[in-house]
Amino acid sequence: MKIVIAQMEHETNTFSPVETPWESFGPDGPYIGVDAYRAMKGTKTPIGAFIDIAEEANADIITSVAGFAYPSGPVSGVAYDRFCELIIEDVRQGCDLIMLDLHGAMVVKDSTLDGEGTLLKKIREVAPSTPIAVSLDLHANVTADMVRNANIIVGYKTYPHIDMYETGVLAGKLLLRLHRKEIKPVMHWNNIPVLAQTLKMNTSEGAMKSYSDRAAQSEKKPNVLASSAFGGFPMADIPEAGMSVVMITDDDQELAKTECNAILNVAWEQKEAFIWKDEPLEDSIRHAKSLKEGPILLLDHPDNCATGATQDTMTTLREALKQGLNDIAVGPIRDPEAVGQLIAAGIGVTITLPIGGKTDMPAINKKGEPLNLTGVIKNITDGDYVITGPQFTGVKASMGRTVVFDTGDAEIVITEKLQEPWDLGVFTSVGIDPSTKKYLLLKSRMYFRPVFLPIAKHSVYCAGVGVGSSDWTMFNYEKIRRPIYPLDDLG
Repeated sequence: MKIVIAQMEHETNTFSPVETPWESFGPDGPYIGVDAYRAMKGTKTPIGAFIDIAEEANADIITSVAGFAYPSGPVSGVAYDRFCELIIEDVRQGCDLIMLDLHGAMVVKDSTLDGEGTLLKKIREVAPSTPIAVSLDLHANVTADMVRNANIIVGYKTYPHIDMYETGVLAGKLLLRLHRKEIKPVMHWNNIPVLAQTLKMNTSEGAMKSYSDRAAQSEKKPNVLASSAFGGFPMADIPEAGMSVVMITDDDQELAKTECNAILNVAWEQKEAFIWKDEPLEDSIRHAKSLKEGPILLLDHPDNCATGATQDTMTTLREALKQGLNDIAVGPIRDPEAVGQLIAAGIGVTITLPIGGKTDMPAINKKGEPLNLTGVIKNITDGDYVITGPQFTGVKASMGRTVVFDTGDAEIVITEKLQEPWDLGVFTSVGIDPSTKKYLLLKSRMYFRPVFLPIAKHSVYCAGVGVGSSDWTMFNYEKIRRPIYPLDDLG
């Protein structure tokens, strides 16, 4: 038995000015062939699970490509075409099964609004009957083409995503059972016109918990093979953006349809609870200042790179310093220009320069606003570390060349590359112990929870500036289906 395995993960924020070339999908671009196997074997990711399952089945494994890029603007056509060519060429050589670790919200520049669905259609042109299993992120904007051209689709059940490996295990094992003719999977998919906001998609509380719990109940029923409740990715201006469910049963189409619609109804009845409302930034910082015991998390969520933001807006830090906060660890801030200047100056040197604010955000009519700061260059590293937390466990993270810039009130981690603070390593790898700080300013929405929340005494959401904002009035949706809540009043 021969299995083709690949990873192509990107969550596209169509409002983001950050470009997404081939090089964004790994330290130096995606891993190809045997390098993909070596990089992803042993990781707690869907592709890591696929590799383990294939090896347990004594299959011949072909790892075409493995690439994950931080959410950003539309993927370059050159990068996308190369992904497709690498996967399709291996499929064309002949295989028994295909396992794909995808995201479900990829948009390609000047090409397709449905990167995953288009890839699957291309695969079907050369392998019309080869069984395909797909793992998807909880924030997938699932499309008809994805469902039509795959045999198995399973999504993450948690946000923050701590079940990536388990998702791959379920998808891979169902595919093997299909191959052995132990089951006859049928899928039903449907969606609702609700743009749920990611800050309201924490699966451990509120409406999202009710929604995901109802999906979990379905999965316990006889003949149900998998039940995936997707929150969707709202920062994608595409027709299919929104909440959806994919239900897989063992040869029972009516059950799949009934359960799918029942789960979606739970979300629809609570649609108002999926909308986030910010308080003014000045009030948030004032509240944080009133808290006595740290660490206190200052969550600059609109500039979260895992939502496609630039990770270089300085609005929240500027306000924190204005209100007199100190003993702050900040990071990371992406500013390749500042990194170059600071490295050229050298460790121990005191220097004044503009930090951040190098990127304009035309989609929200904002110009970049750097913050002039004076400080000491405290450390310089290569920015590499291995993630030890429950998300992407074992994956090598690369922040690019990284500098710790100490202004006295704040120690700022400045990087060349985007880096979500989903692991303590963003600080510990550069010599900062985050547990000793009064404040931790993180450009994070949800991924901070498994690693930073346990060491924090308080967390405060801060409505800074960024293309990851939860303020819908800032964005001009043009391609999305209408009407859709909350852009339209649906009663």
